[in-house]
Amino acid sequence: MLPRRALAPLRQLLGEFPAVAILGPRQVGKTTLALELAATLPASAYLDLESPSDAVKLNDPGAYFDAHPNELVILDEVQRAPQLFVQLRGVIDARRRAGKRSGQFLLLGSATGALLQQSAESLAGRIAYLELTPLCALEVPAGEVRDLWIRGGFPDSFLAASDEGSLRWRQQFVAAYLERDVPQLGPRIPAETLRRLWTMLAYEQGQLLNAAKLASSLAVSGQTVARYLDLLADLMLVRRLPPWAGNERKRLVRSPKVFVRDSGLVHALLGLGTFDDVIAHPVAGGSWEGWVIENLLAVVPNGTHAFFYRSSAGAEIDLVLELPKRERWAVEIKRSTAPAVSKGFHVAAADARATRRLVVHSGAESFPLGQDVIASSLIDLMRELKGRKW
Repeated sequence: MLPRRALAPLRQLLGEFPAVAILGPRQVGKTTLALELAATLPASAYLDLESPSDAVKLNDPGAYFDAHPNELVILDEVQRAPQLFVQLRGVIDARRRAGKRSGQFLLLGSATGALLQQSAESLAGRIAYLELTPLCALEVPAGEVRDLWIRGGFPDSFLAASDEGSLRWRQQFVAAYLERDVPQLGPRIPAETLRRLWTMLAYEQGQLLNAAKLASSLAVSGQTVARYLDLLADLMLVRRLPPWAGNERKRLVRSPKVFVRDSGLVHALLGLGTFDDVIAHPVAGGSWEGWVIENLLAVVPNGTHAFFYRSSAGAEIDLVLELPKRERWAVEIKRSTAPAVSKGFHVAAADARATRRLVVHSGAESFPLGQDVIASSLIDLMRELKGRKW
């Protein structure tokens, strides 16, 4: 089993809050992480609310919780039982009055929006949130980082015995989401229409959102496209990267960029199973950009805000990070091992008042490029973001 970086912050949050929610898509490793933590505790109880035999134990939730007063109770797929949240609030408050102020409940959920809404309404001030992303480049052996880009970060996909097996796993993952998970989350959505949208987003990886074009191709309304995108974002499968808009004197692009968050799913939706398949496809550049962005955002400090920058004159920055201590980093992303930046990058960095200018490239070394620009390997920049005292 690959060690997950999230274990240490999970322990810390459970030591500070009565309840902690781990958010992440299906099969990302939430249950594995929770059970790994539970194995180190004196006592814990685990319930999978999708299992009828476990769900029936909560027919009388008060009695169940009273029977486990000193244990960490782990509730998996808790968004499927929204009626529990009011009950949890009462139990948490009673235990806090009795002196047990932290480490009471660990909630796992794969529908982020639903879980956030349900918990915010009932558990405000009592719960902390931890996002578990797919595996990042700091969690795999150094020699397997390229495989991570091609296969993506879902553990079963990354650890598959072959590229063919990994691709099959991802294709089945997509089918399961469309046929099983999506229909459970609300009004009926045609699986084939959602698959076509997801595939179109993969083809357009990292491009500006053109909702009208997508709607026309799918023969649906713009509102329907927006609703489908909301759903995919809620499931943590798609990211809408907003434009930076801090300079009102410039004519800036206002549409977000859209990324399928896991590079392995991008490749699976396009039928690309090997490294050679990916680099021969036009999506290679957008796939690499999205993968680098997801890796960097997996390690940024709390409170970071991420954007891209593009002006009507063509000045562009792939990623703008607004970090603590009033730092603003302009990050250009190049798949080349001999990166260079354009004049437009320097213009954009000046417009955005960037305090640091960086180029992430596919090589293993970091070095100065001149004009206050540092060329950095992805691993080096991730380690800096993770290890720096913010």
